[in-house]
Amino acid sequence: MKLYSKPGACSTADHIALQWTGQPFEVELLDKDTMKAPAFLAINPAGAVPALVDGSFVLTQNAAIMGYIADSFPLAGLGGDGSPQQRAEAARWLSFVNSDVHPAFSPLFGPAKFIADESQFDAIRAAARKRLRGLFETADRQLADKPWLAGFRSFADPYFYITLRWANAAKVDLSGLDNLAAYKTRMDADTGVQAALKAEGLN
Repeated sequence: MKLYSKPGACSTADHIALQWTGQPFEVELLDKDTMKAPAFLAINPAGAVPALVDGSFVLTQNAAIMGYIADSFPLAGLGGDGSPQQRAEAARWLSFVNSDVHPAFSPLFGPAKFIADESQFDAIRAAARKRLRGLFETADRQLADKPWLAGFRSFADPYFYITLRWANAAKVDLSGLDNLAAYKTRMDADTGVQAALKAEGLN
């Protein structure tokens, strides 16, 4: 199984998940140029990470890759204990990160995609930070009595952790969200997280 990742992108979450399986895998790190090169476009014509290759099977899209990793290595428990309820709970929080949190960063990273008037860029970024603050407050409440988003360590956690790193870099106000801060501290100290970050030159 081989993952194509760009350091610090959402693909780093898949790298962490693979570390958590404890099983062998390969990672090839790409940058903005190699993602658009013919060799990678043959794997993912969209020229985007993540992409996962397992034999002749090629898979893209972060949420799908997370599910595939969990189902390929069930003993890692990334989709729960095997019950439909835990699988659904893990998927619920993966969906929260993939469908709500991640897209909410788009106006911060590329305001020109939303409006041509550069004088409005700061207003768009401010609105994005406000929306993100609300989403992170939701996560903070969820973590009030749980060590992990789903209540157990799941494939939602690496993805959510990467968005927390983005939030810090983008100066999203996370003040007072103590459960979130404690969660990030735990993730920072995790050996699988540390191994993935080190391999991608991020720590």
